Amino acid sequence: MPNVSYFEIGADDLEGAAGFYSNVFGWKIEKAEDGSDYWNIVTGDEDDPGIAGGLGSRFDEWNSTVNTIEVPSLNECAMKITAAGGKVLAPKVPIPGVGYVQYCHDPEGNAFGIIEYDESA
Repeated sequence: MPNVSYFEIGADDLEGAAGFYSNVFGWKIEKAEDGSDYWNIVTGDEDDPGIAGGLGSRFDEWNSTVNTIEVPSLNECAMKITAAGGKVLAPKVPIPGVGYVQYCHDPEGNAFGIIEYDESA
């Protein structure tokens, strides 16, 4: 069964947001090493791993937090989403060494992501 495996928080002040979530929740938040304006979030430890996350520039003022759901096939899931009244917002995006992500809306306009893990991406 598909599960939420990642979350993203959109912000206008990324450094300020990183400080806020780190101070309030004790999350480890570090700027991505690839030179992008993206921050990786670790919410747990070895005993209680939590859910991995990211902090990036806000792309939608109404949906500042996006949950990403792991699926076995982006293409099949995208077809199910549109058939059920949702909308695929953009083409799938490769994440090198991780897989592919795609952003969608449910019929109510709530944003979410779907991810297909594929290390060959």
